[in-house]
Amino acid sequence: MRPIVSIVGRPNVGKSTLFNKLVGQRAAITEDTPGVTRDRLYREVEWQNRYFLLMDTGGLEVNSDDVMATQIAFQVELALADSQLVLFLVDGRTGITAMDQMVAEKIRRSGKPCMVVVNKIDTHDTPHEVYEFYELGFPELFVISAEQQYGLGDLLDAIFAHLPKGVETEEEDDSLKIALIGKPNVGKSSMVNSLLGEDRMIVTDIPGTTRDAIDSYYERNGRSYTLIDTAGLRRQRSVDTRIEKYSVLRTLSSVDRADLCLFLIDAKEGPSEQDAKIAGYAHDQRKASIIVLNKWDLVEKETNTLRNMEERIRQVLTFNHYAPILSVSVKTGQRMDRLFSLIEAVDEHYSFRISTGLLNNLVRDAVVMNPPPTDKGNRLKIFYASQVSTRPPKFLFYVNDAELMHFSYLRYLENQLRKNFDFTGVALQLEVRERKE
Repeated sequence: MRPIVSIVGRPNVGKSTLFNKLVGQRAAITEDTPGVTRDRLYREVEWQNRYFLLMDTGGLEVNSDDVMATQIAFQVELALADSQLVLFLVDGRTGITAMDQMVAEKIRRSGKPCMVVVNKIDTHDTPHEVYEFYELGFPELFVISAEQQYGLGDLLDAIFAHLPKGVETEEEDDSLKIALIGKPNVGKSSMVNSLLGEDRMIVTDIPGTTRDAIDSYYERNGRSYTLIDTAGLRRQRSVDTRIEKYSVLRTLSSVDRADLCLFLIDAKEGPSEQDAKIAGYAHDQRKASIIVLNKWDLVEKETNTLRNMEERIRQVLTFNHYAPILSVSVKTGQRMDRLFSLIEAVDEHYSFRISTGLLNNLVRDAVVMNPPPTDKGNRLKIFYASQVSTRPPKFLFYVNDAELMHFSYLRYLENQLRKNFDFTGVALQLEVRERKE
């Protein structure tokens, strides 16, 4: 595990901007609105072939009764507990505030090594006012402009001077990346917390509590996992602020980064048109998928209740027919033990490869049972097939005339593949290429 460096400070001092500049991508949402970043957000930082994990945290509002501010304060305490080094970010333009003093006290109580980073200084001539930040009681002071990327190299050198050796080389991340997707308030963050065994995500009854996509690292039975909690996607007409639009983009990019998507549906509400759009993006990206019916403990059970719900899901998510459906309750733990068994099985299917000989035997048998279509006396001929990749499994069919391959016959071939091999949870990619006889 990489050493963890956390960025801590009161709201709107530029934590997410600094995070994005050090990480090298727009991973954290940045706005002038205080409190935009609320959960902990991890990304890897590389500097001169050395690495550490950088953690962005919600702006700390000490002694506030506001429910979100209280949750943020709790998140910062957890961040401090995880960190090997704290970057205490302050605003060089406004000077020391009473809240800075209170944040400093919280950091001191944690006992963690801390560097004060004075942000928003856009001149190379350091103003004398900057030195008042030594009053916060920490010996190391760095002057930067995150927006202008001034002073970041010196800051990174100082960070590595504090960190233990052994982080100089890059290690390939072979963890299984799992994105939790779904509408707001279906229990995505609660599920991550349940799997991790800690309150890593902020969980409230307010829809849309998670705005960023949050990575959490998890190990089980010798296998590494990265759990990506995503902002719940709302209907497009509800997305009326820049922050919400960034959240939607972040959710889609989280699906792009994932190997497997856990698509959560609220069992009380059942599937909706919006659910179909969310799952549809994962399908279009050929991601392995599992449909998780959460809050099953709140559903009144009658004969065939589960079967009827599964039929509703299949009707709404018509294209996602291959995804298994598992009813769970994160709150009570019902069937949560089966979830990882299912994840491991679907991951195996995602990596499964059919030998060329076996695949072509299957195609020949399929052609005998159901001959290919003809058009104006020309019949489709399938010369041979080959699986060219896994994750997702991709198959090429070499034919005499690609236009003769009707989509219904391609779907028939896919059904034959699924009938003979277990591709539960996996979207298959079938392509047709012409080859002269």
